[in-house]
Amino acid sequence: MPCSRFQRSRLITTPCIRTMIVKTDSPISFACGLSMKNRFMLAPMTNCQSHEDGQLSDDELHWLTMRAKGQFGLVMTCASHVQEIGKGFPGQLGIFSDDLMDGHKRLTASIKEHGSLAVIQLHHAGMRSPKELIGEAPVCPSDSEKHGARSLSLAEIHQLRDDFIAAAIRAKKCGYDGIEVHGAHGYIVAQFLSKAVNKRTDEYGGSLENRARLLFEIVDGIRNACGKEFLVGVRLSPERFGMELSEAKAICERFIKEDKIDFLDVSLWDCFKMPEEEQHQDKTLLQHFTDLDYGNVKLTVAGKIRTGQNVQQILDAGVDFVSIGRAGILHHDFPTQVMENPTFIPAETPISKEHLRKEGLGEAFIKYMSGWPDFVIQ
Repeated sequence: MPCSRFQRSRLITTPCIRTMIVKTDSPISFACGLSMKNRFMLAPMTNCQSHEDGQLSDDELHWLTMRAKGQFGLVMTCASHVQEIGKGFPGQLGIFSDDLMDGHKRLTASIKEHGSLAVIQLHHAGMRSPKELIGEAPVCPSDSEKHGARSLSLAEIHQLRDDFIAAAIRAKKCGYDGIEVHGAHGYIVAQFLSKAVNKRTDEYGGSLENRARLLFEIVDGIRNACGKEFLVGVRLSPERFGMELSEAKAICERFIKEDKIDFLDVSLWDCFKMPEEEQHQDKTLLQHFTDLDYGNVKLTVAGKIRTGQNVQQILDAGVDFVSIGRAGILHHDFPTQVMENPTFIPAETPISKEHLRKEGLGEAFIKYMSGWPDFVIQ
């Protein structure tokens, strides 16, 4: 009898496990019918290197195309905002207007030319949109004096939902294989999910069902508008920004039960740590998610998966594919390196700017990475 995901995450020394080691170069078939050629996804990463009006830049095209050449089975864009007011960082790639479609068509064609799935992450920063960047007060589920953000009206929430759906339709027309809804890291969907942030008293606030209503309406609308053959994923984060582990798991379980998405992308911050909440420290943060029965839904996780050995550890724990950020910055061909050498260790940081240029980062991206502690040689 094959091992369950629970067994694979717990019984790591059993004979069953030894016969079920996941190969990094093995393909994955999603419920929508699409296949991914290996177990490597390029994580959606802030890089500040597109144009201020949301248009794709040559630097962004080059950066993502190099990752497709480097054999990432799924190449995901940076967070791409669905409303102008949802812009979260300078030089952000947008998907809020038909005027932006030509750039996206170039990008999807370039990624798919190398056999990778092209996926765009749909995003709205909400109260985390800098006022100086958007030219007005940012928006939030509830008024936030700390962030200078105003509460959305009910009509504006419905418009936000519709704009996420419209962005997905636009993405499909541009040739993307699918989308990921960004519901993590304290951005607007996560702001609705968090009872620490969301103080609404209408149908979008209060109970978890109400706080999750926007997310599920967005996903349902995208699935209905884009069809069953379109890849649909959701990113969640179980800690920080007012998110509780038990509620993040409950949302995952509902998505699994409703069976309308293809994958869950859980950003764990660190895949190898214990939960921050004391009442959940009976097992690792990762195990809290690998112990769920995912049915037709695939699971990917992110958080300090930096070496070939890390990749294999995560896959053998019951995760379907890995989401690679830092290592994908350091090596455009990280998947190739690991598939050829399972013990591959990336270059040490701090790293030179010249190395990053050779790996396809534009100057704006290098400047952004220089803000990371001990990442770029100054």
